[in-house]
Amino acid sequence: MPHFDTHAHLDQEEFDATRDAVVERARAAGVETIIAVGTTLAASRKCVELAAQYAGAVYAAVGLQPNYVAECGPDDWSEIERLAESPGVVAIGETGLDRHWDFTPFAMQQDYFDRHLALAGRLDLPFIVHMRDCDAEIMEALRAEHRRRGPLRGIMHSFTGDAGMAAECLALGLHISFAGMVTYKKSQPLRDCAATIPANRLLIETDCPYLSPEPVRGKRPNEPAYIAHTATCLAIARSISPQELGRQTTANARALFGISS
Repeated sequence: MPHFDTHAHLDQEEFDATRDAVVERARAAGVETIIAVGTTLAASRKCVELAAQYAGAVYAAVGLQPNYVAECGPDDWSEIERLAESPGVVAIGETGLDRHWDFTPFAMQQDYFDRHLALAGRLDLPFIVHMRDCDAEIMEALRAEHRRRGPLRGIMHSFTGDAGMAAECLALGLHISFAGMVTYKKSQPLRDCAATIPANRLLIETDCPYLSPEPVRGKRPNEPAYIAHTATCLAIARSISPQELGRQTTANARALFGISS
């Protein structure tokens, strides 16, 4: 069955010795397309390089993840703006807000979140939203962007909110993406939420090398080939076949990122 991994950190050093094999295992597992997502300027550059190296299988998103914004140099943002127009770049991010870690002053996070949203709007690209322990502030920022620009084109990455929050995100125009944590035993509320997402707004991801799904959780670093476990779990939660879920989420991702089959 086809799969599309909408969020993978293929640039990270965990994959340096095995990246070719990881991409090949993904292909063998039916993962047709992977979005390599940047978190820093260096990571974003690497993601653009990977999109060129694995053309047609890997595409890039470029951005500065909120926890790393405080480390930015004076020219990092202008370089992200330049990279965003590189071949193979199909999204902006990951961006967003995070109150779990205290690595970046929150006002600075909000400033850079707004910059990413404006860049995505200017280039007509979807944006990828990271959120942790700041649901109210994320929604406030997204509502403001909706008032400025109308329906939003983006992804709530590795979604962990409830059905009410998901419904508002959907009303703003966003897609909802689920990662390996939806497979965990304690995640029944998240599976219940996933069952409420309209078929045409549902996406899946690995967020690898993090969030390995059951049954490989705790055994090895996550990788795109393991997305099949998340897809099967979501299919059960939605009372459809894994094949149907794979086809639908792949079609959704291709439409959102503007990638033809």
